Amino acid sequence: MSTTARAGQLVKAPVDVYGIEGRYAHAIYSAATKNKKLDAVDKDMKKVEQLLEQDKKFAAFVLDPTLKKTQKKDAIESAMKKQGLTDLSVNALSAMAENGRLPKLPAILRSFQTLMGAHRGEVTCTVTTAKPLDKKTMEELSAALSGFLKKGQSLQLEAKVDAEILGGMVVTIGDKYVDMSTASKIKILPTLEDMNERCTNTTTKHTSIYNIGEMDFINSRTIADISEAIVDINVKLL
Repeated sequence: MSTTARAGQLVKAPVDVYGIEGRYAHAIYSAATKNKKLDAVDKDMKKVEQLLEQDKKFAAFVLDPTLKKTQKKDAIESAMKKQGLTDLSVNALSAMAENGRLPKLPAILRSFQTLMGAHRGEVTCTVTTAKPLDKKTMEELSAALSGFLKKGQSLQLEAKVDAEILGGMVVTIGDKYVDMSTASKIKILPTLEDMNERCTNTTTKHTSIYNIGEMDFINSRTIADISEAIVDINVKLL
């Protein structure tokens, strides 16, 4: 499997994935789609991901950059055939070993799952808060954010905790990023104060403050709508 194939030879990806891992993931997705084995290959990749998590020896072998490529290629082919993987998946992993890319395997698997999620119409949304969210707040967020999905899409809501944001929340949904955290407001205060000192017109001062304070939201109407939809929930977390 060559990742240098021209884009025209690959099946169009449902979402863009980047870097070396993205190129390999896209190549696997394309080959599986062309051969009508996408579901089977998806199961294979999940099995490999599980092996990496549960088998420390296998993970150490895969991630070891000092082993010879030929040694890795032969071993990975044998091991994956014993696991019952499809020929397409075995060939993909063999190509990674031959090209010295097996240490990138965890990232490749993540990129592949990103493609599969998009293929299934799943939209991943990550909500980061300073403290864990309760069930009711999660349900409120899910209801508010689901309104931005297209027909046939489903929301995959993931909650993370990062005490450094201090309060409020940071929301990533699809390719949109909305930072409504206390930390971001504090960070921007010196810039606002500096601009206010330069302004002589009171109206201009307030406009400048509004524009800078909302700059994450005014670049796109969709982002502005998202922030408006969840602003009441965010206030509770400040």
